[in-house]
Amino acid sequence: MGFGDRRARRREERETFGHAGSARRYRMREKLLSIGDDFWIEDEQGERIFRVDGKALRLRKTFHLEDMRGERLCTIQKRVMHIRDTMEIEGPDGARIALVHKALISPLRERWKIDVEDGPDLEARGNIVDHEYEIEAGDRKVAQVSKRWFRVRDTYGVEMAPDQDPALLLAVTVAIDDMTH
Repeated sequence: MGFGDRRARRREERETFGHAGSARRYRMREKLLSIGDDFWIEDEQGERIFRVDGKALRLRKTFHLEDMRGERLCTIQKRVMHIRDTMEIEGPDGARIALVHKALISPLRERWKIDVEDGPDLEARGNIVDHEYEIEAGDRKVAQVSKRWFRVRDTYGVEMAPDQDPALLLAVTVAIDDMTH
């Protein structure tokens, strides 16, 4: 990456996330032909940072987001008996962190509501199916999801503001991706 490329990237980050610091970007790549939908989440340098462990053969769809030591950061589970698709994100202690569900009325673009227990609620909107959407807290963009950053099939990026919890936003992205695809 040359000087001009770094300069353009910093300018884009400031326009997107303000001057709070440098945005963090993660690459989500599904491991094709894997049992249980396991895949890795990598940083910009291609280093594996998080693992999503999809549990096969369960009554309800379940994923575990783990760090590199294999410690569970959160569990993402499909809620049964709901009118609309809903997934719950729980911490390692089993307490609910967030509830992700499709908005009832979504006129032109897809919208997802994220009810966060200990923080501002979030909303994802945009072209969810094509992995081109933003996650906002009120009127502030906190993350952007895009396939444009990578040329590899079944790969997309999640770029987030530096003050955001990566485990929460990546878990939200996993939940939305699972309910959409």
